[in-house]
Amino acid sequence: MQRSIQPAVYILASSRNGTIYVGVTSDLVQRVWQHREGVADGFTERYGCKVLVWYELHSTMEHAIAREKQIKGGSRKRKLALIELNNPQWRDLYPEICA
Repeated sequence: MQRSIQPAVYILASSRNGTIYVGVTSDLVQRVWQHREGVADGFTERYGCKVLVWYELHSTMEHAIAREKQIKGGSRKRKLALIELNNPQWRDLYPEICA
């Protein structure tokens, strides 16, 4: 099945208040799966960031990239506040996006 492109910014975490990773993609389900399965080498594999704790969909990749840069440019405190505002229990949101 071919999925349509839907730009998104996302945050993965190793655990509640653990290491976090901010990324951007055009296919959120596939990209998070890659992180979870260890297919995506690099930071997320090294630090065990596999739990999708926050995401935001965008109309264009340009908007998504601009938002990713904005989030990455902010402090860790602001990133944690963004997660806490939308997902205070730090639930894994991956099952929801796969449904």
